[in-house]
Amino acid sequence: MAKKQKKQQKQSGAGGTPATVALTAAGAAYTVHAYEHDPAHPSYGEEAAQAMGVSPERVFKTLVADVDGELTVAVVPVAGTLNLKALATAVAGKRAVMADPAAAERATGYVRGGISPLGQRKKLRTVLDDSASAHATICVSAGRRGLEVELAPGDLAGLTGAVLAPIGRE
Repeated sequence: MAKKQKKQQKQSGAGGTPATVALTAAGAAYTVHAYEHDPAHPSYGEEAAQAMGVSPERVFKTLVADVDGELTVAVVPVAGTLNLKALATAVAGKRAVMADPAAAERATGYVRGGISPLGQRKKLRTVLDDSASAHATICVSAGRRGLEVELAPGDLAGLTGAVLAPIGRE
């Protein structure tokens, strides 16, 4: 298994993050975008959009929330914010709060600012903002700061088991 994983990492051409390995293993069509991350930039998502020259409406951030005691991934455009009440409703929950960053990092295996909805250590239920369906492709973190992956929203939803719901707000 370790040899197979190393081979997939090599084929991904992106340094083999768990996200790109998962995409390669699934046979999904995707493009990797790398850029120089500036630690002083106030917003990881806005930095990614600017660096790639992509509209912020097409670049999605991955947030981890606690919905009724269960960690849940929310994928929303960087141009807006997460509506926690809508997230809770989307998963038939009552209350959502942002997860403790350390808990999010432990569960996903990624560091804050580089959390990808793909290839997480523990598969968490995922909700993708329904605005994603308005675009042929969207960009999400590829698993580290300065690395994004572009793919079809339907592929992202299929690979993560995501529910589409209106969870973002401007």
